[in-house]
Amino acid sequence: MKYTRLSKEQLEELHPEFINFLATQSITGSEWEAIKRDKPQVAEEEIDIFSDLIWEGVLAKVAYLENISAQHMHLFETAEKEIRLISVKVMNPNIDLQTQEGFSWFRKNWQSDFVEYLTASRAYTADPSKDKFDLIQQGAVITKGELFRWFDQIIQN
Repeated sequence: MKYTRLSKEQLEELHPEFINFLATQSITGSEWEAIKRDKPQVAEEEIDIFSDLIWEGVLAKVAYLENISAQHMHLFETAEKEIRLISVKVMNPNIDLQTQEGFSWFRKNWQSDFVEYLTASRAYTADPSKDKFDLIQQGAVITKGELFRWFDQIIQN
């Protein structure tokens, strides 16, 4: 597998797509039941292939990722040839950006001496989808990029 297997919940959500996936391989419902019963390793391989296909489709569409911890925000834009990063560090140990109170404090104090910013970018490796997936594995979530674009606009001006 290139990525990770979809969870049972994710597979249930994607049940119609999985049926179509099996159909493209000329596997009927009764044949699938027989494969699961008689050749469980083949069934596992089919689920792995399907999971990778789903991940490929999702990762191809990812434009922004965010990884927010108590004192850090790592905001990523997945541009065509590189990943751009805006990193925010809060130097007030009493603030937790993962809470409503902490984020409210940040919105009021984002220009204070208690907040540091860093920007960086790096070229993709040979596999941009894997680069995005690695960020997700490290805790990043896919977003619409509002925070990244807001900071980017401030930095530009």
